[in-house]
Amino acid sequence: MLDISRRQFTLSAPALLAGTPLMSACSPDANATSYEDLVAATWRPAAVTGVNGDALHRELVRYATLAPSSHNTQCWKFRLAQQTITVVPDVSRRCPAVDPDDHHLWVSLGCATENLAQAALAHGQLADARYDTAQQAVQITLAPTRAQASALFQAIPSRQCTRGDYDGKPLSTTDLDLLQRAGTANGVRMLLLTERPAMENVLDFVVQANTAQMASTDFMKELKTWIRFNGTEAVRTRDGLFSLTSDNPTIPTWLGELAFGMFFKPQGENDKYTRQIRSSAGIAVFVSDVADKAHWVEVGRCYERFALQATALGIRNAFLNQPVEVSSVRPSFSAALGLGDLRPDLVVRFGRGPTMPSSLRRPVQAVLL
Repeated sequence: MLDISRRQFTLSAPALLAGTPLMSACSPDANATSYEDLVAATWRPAAVTGVNGDALHRELVRYATLAPSSHNTQCWKFRLAQQTITVVPDVSRRCPAVDPDDHHLWVSLGCATENLAQAALAHGQLADARYDTAQQAVQITLAPTRAQASALFQAIPSRQCTRGDYDGKPLSTTDLDLLQRAGTANGVRMLLLTERPAMENVLDFVVQANTAQMASTDFMKELKTWIRFNGTEAVRTRDGLFSLTSDNPTIPTWLGELAFGMFFKPQGENDKYTRQIRSSAGIAVFVSDVADKAHWVEVGRCYERFALQATALGIRNAFLNQPVEVSSVRPSFSAALGLGDLRPDLVVRFGRGPTMPSSLRRPVQAVLL
């Protein structure tokens, strides 16, 4: 993610702005919905009683859309029927440069599926989710059951990928055990790395893979299309990577595009990842038994349970997926983890740290088929 430090911007902005009128990073329309208001509406908790029929299905979809996705592309669509909700990939939101085989896309659908299942149970519906090979989609069948608003469900409105520094303090054995149980399922296991030598080894692969990605013109072009440099752009699209969520300054789009080329450099990004990994309590690596869509969906469900459990415990997390995204680095990374021929699916750092601003989501109507 773009890391334009406030110091870099402060030092360089006068030269960039000389002789050029500054465009406001805020909406010029006084009646327009602000980023802050839209965040509050997007992430609001809702009552779990008195919602039925189509309104319930739409509410379950709303919770599903609060899941994470690669570059916050929100690469999903939902088809509603009487007793089923089908989660379908939105191929128009693919990221072929960073995700050429759609691995992250299917993991993202798994995250949305898990959110929906947790919300369904809180609303008195048991969700049976299965990957449907014929439809190339995840079909979720709902059946009445006793309502249970779990701690994971209650964490959904607070969950975020926190792309900042953590406090560097270790977690208790109890917390690590809870995270381990949440992130593991049939066909998916999770490696928890909390020893500093093991974390430094992961850091070496992150730096190697990040450097390779940033040398790719296609990767850089694709990433740039998903960055939102200011609140106006974030509110207009309700997707992508808003700079404020990574503690970067909000600036006019034209200046952000210029700054992207000037300041977004491998050394600065690698220094950031070094600092962030060393401030983390540990790193989780998710690994599936088989590299196929059904298992990638299950990886997404496991990660989302891990993230929700972490949120319930006051623990932050963020992705470090470069070593699994760069095909030339992935085999050696897998070997270093002792995984043999298995493909590592996700790499996530975790620890305690401050809350960051939240990202936005598109409205439910925009993701319905």
